[in-house]
Amino acid sequence: MEHILIVEDEKEINGLLRCFISEHGYLTTSAYNGLEALQLIQRGSYDLILLDLMLPYKSGDQLLCELREHSEVPVIVISAKDTTQTKIELLRIGADDYITKPFDLDETLARIESNLRRNKMNQDTAGNRCLTYQDIQLDEMKHNVEVKGRELALTAKEYGILELLMKHPEKIYSKANLFKSIWNEEYMSEDNTLNVHISNIRNKLKAASPDKLYIETVWGIGYRLYKTDQNR
Repeated sequence: MEHILIVEDEKEINGLLRCFISEHGYLTTSAYNGLEALQLIQRGSYDLILLDLMLPYKSGDQLLCELREHSEVPVIVISAKDTTQTKIELLRIGADDYITKPFDLDETLARIESNLRRNKMNQDTAGNRCLTYQDIQLDEMKHNVEVKGRELALTAKEYGILELLMKHPEKIYSKANLFKSIWNEEYMSEDNTLNVHISNIRNKLKAASPDKLYIETVWGIGYRLYKTDQNR
């Protein structure tokens, strides 16, 4: 049974989510402030986290940044902040999904199921082999990525994008193709989510290896890995 941590300081909303999610067969634990959530995360293991932003003692974005230093657990942010810039910033620091308050319970459940299913598929399809591209090592069994021996802290979707590109290094993936493969949803041209995730991956790779280029934008088409001879 999947275990979901609900981090929400408003007791009524927390209780509503807990009851609804529990009724659909999930184990739930509630936290009502950022410090309590951090302690629970350090002590236990969760399959997904629902995270509010405006939390006492430690904000949701602070908690997310600390979490991404050591964990790839899917995180769905639920917040009243509905600006595009806020969503982009949260995706950049590691959120996997974003739901705006007031939210629909059925939609929330669908997003939970989608993120859990995608994460499980990534784990189940991991083989005993290591994908290699330049100085990147992607271990499909351990589900981790290293550059020059340095492990990268990637979110589940960032890992999925990089894994897909590394499995087919010569292929150019359209934005629609990548979005459908990773999010299992139809791509909307005005949606900046994919661009944000690609930017996150590039920044993390650059921090580990500043002199190399790894992901190429093929203008008007999509993305692929740089050809090796382009980095010589």
